[in-house]
Amino acid sequence: MTTAETTAPRPSGSGVKKAAWAGLIGTTLEQYDFVIYGTASALVFSKVFFSNVSPAAGILAAFATYAVGFLARPLGGIFFSKFGDRLGRKWVLVTTLMLMGGATFLIGVLPTYEVAGLWSPLLLVLLRFVQGFGSGAEQSGGATLVTESAPAGRRGRFSSLIMVGAALGTALGALVWIAVQQLPQEAVLAWGWRLVFFSSIFVTIAAFIIRMKLSESPVFEELKAENSLPQAPLKEVVRDGKLNVLRVILMNWGVSTQSYTVQVYMASFLITIVGVDPTFIPPVLLIGSISGAIAAFAFGNLSDVIGRRRTYSLITGALVLFPAPAFLLLTTGSPLAIMLVIVVGFVLACQGVTGVQMSYFPEMFGSRYRYAGVTLGREFSSIIGGGVAPLICTALVTAFTGSWIPVAIYMSLTMLVSFIVVRLSPETLNRDLTDPRNASQVPAEERTPVGADA
Repeated sequence: MTTAETTAPRPSGSGVKKAAWAGLIGTTLEQYDFVIYGTASALVFSKVFFSNVSPAAGILAAFATYAVGFLARPLGGIFFSKFGDRLGRKWVLVTTLMLMGGATFLIGVLPTYEVAGLWSPLLLVLLRFVQGFGSGAEQSGGATLVTESAPAGRRGRFSSLIMVGAALGTALGALVWIAVQQLPQEAVLAWGWRLVFFSSIFVTIAAFIIRMKLSESPVFEELKAENSLPQAPLKEVVRDGKLNVLRVILMNWGVSTQSYTVQVYMASFLITIVGVDPTFIPPVLLIGSISGAIAAFAFGNLSDVIGRRRTYSLITGALVLFPAPAFLLLTTGSPLAIMLVIVVGFVLACQGVTGVQMSYFPEMFGSRYRYAGVTLGREFSSIIGGGVAPLICTALVTAFTGSWIPVAIYMSLTMLVSFIVVRLSPETLNRDLTDPRNASQVPAEERTPVGADA
């Protein structure tokens, strides 16, 4: 244990729990918003907002609006991250929450193409942009707050709860879609899908109440007390942390690609290519998300024992090999095979590896621009990863007349990049989070050995 670790601020147990709950429920809302939107893109939006084009073009257009949210995320991340390192994590998390929840609710009141013509998809794109802009600093902010609030040796456990929240958001989204799909198809297209978006208001209110009672992280409070808060955290990231940002971008590229391929694109593939009944998709997502919640917590705990780098390497290595067998099983049309693929995808790509990210990425950065660094790295990777993944997968399958092979190659190659980069990255377990240096700048003799009790 280093001297810095001995003198680092120790959070209270109640503060850690509040931070974990705030991160969990905020990510629940974010993921709920994205899952209900992604499912609507596959099932409804091509008919409601793009009814003037062919079915294939409508699906492409629906996934294009889905990608807009990811394009907006780094912009929101850039905007909010400077406030997160200057004004505090809590301020940003409350603001982004209201943007996300408000935009999702308003999507439910949009007129269809038959009523408003081109204004309908244009307004959809605008609200999707606002939704993405608000979520741009959400998960990174929650990860930073919880990691800084948790004691060394348990950061992986507490921070993983953020991705448990993501899994719960997926589960809630699936449950709502299951309920709505009990209606006749005409009712779903006419007004049923709107109920899905209206329902987000309940999660928004619950998250707002919890976050208003939240305390700042001990690391931020110490910087504030010492008058060491950065005036321009983005400039400091560009000057001192750009290589670390690039590392996070590449470590998350394959993960984001596979995560949103599993959560969003595979539903469209199963319906349009395999011919699966659309009502089968939400229950499968529900089971997958519950499995993912367990996996996020389990892998987060494992990373506290064997290290972030080793845990991350094991999962990404397995995911390099996952796509081809996954699509072979999907094309059989067997409900059991489909269930197996979705569950494994959620356990490894959607929640397992991202559960480790929640502590690994914040630990990579120094204290002065941690929020900005994590946000920029994760959100720029979301553009080249999850944001365009459903669009690229749809385009590849269309270009290769229904073949899944190009999609599997695309998924494996992006994950291979993430695997290689993590193997070249430092271990961060139990490092001193008040240290202004990045983890890669800390000499090996100052690092806490994996498994050591901090």
